Amino acid sequence: MKLDILAITAHPDDVELCCAGTLLMQMALGKKVGIVDLTRGELGTRGTPEGRIQEGLDAAKILNIDIRENVGMADGFFRNDEEHQKMIIPYIRKYRPEIVITNAIDDRHPDHRRGAQLVLESCFYSGLRMIETWDENGIPQEAWRPKNVFHSIQDRYITPDFIVDISEVHDQKIEAIRAFKSQFFNPEYNAASGEPQSYISSPEFLDFIIARAQEMGHAIGTKFGEGFTSYKKLGVKDISVFA
Repeated sequence: MKLDILAITAHPDDVELCCAGTLLMQMALGKKVGIVDLTRGELGTRGTPEGRIQEGLDAAKILNIDIRENVGMADGFFRNDEEHQKMIIPYIRKYRPEIVITNAIDDRHPDHRRGAQLVLESCFYSGLRMIETWDENGIPQEAWRPKNVFHSIQDRYITPDFIVDISEVHDQKIEAIRAFKSQFFNPEYNAASGEPQSYISSPEFLDFIIARAQEMGHAIGTKFGEGFTSYKKLGVKDISVFA
């Protein structure tokens, strides 16, 4: 399946937090989108790796995403090196996206900034035909390089290069975030699990996520938005796209 947009991020729930609204808006325009999680988030304070995989699948159903896969890298210990780049390149060549969305270029969590550079460089190397990879059936893959790689804005504020209006789908985005019951504020899960609270499991954290979307939306005169940065300068032929 060829995708128009592939979101590749470090942890299950990264996509939901920072670019799910954009994926929903693109699907409404007829685009095919997918998600690849690099790790199972096994170092998280709450939940289990297996549980987080299931929560990711539940969120994907809410978003009606075409595909969601997990690379299975070690949470916290993956590196931007040849070994890990060659784990990502087969997914890029398999789905041949025009656009890849990944983690923030700088953030509170080291995995986010490291994942951002790893994915960015993997997208470049995926376009080199001398790097050989094979699909699940052992068939050689053709080189493929996405036209653009965009970085989301996560915990730390980064001035965006562009902002997407997600006002129409913001409620659906929040519903997908809530599918990660072990990670975010959920009184029923808290009572049943007895697990400790974490930075992201407080009700205030979800308030922050909503406030960030409001901040981005306010900057472009809408109710909710998601911001992105790009190493590559963006250009248009028709300025009426900004009308």
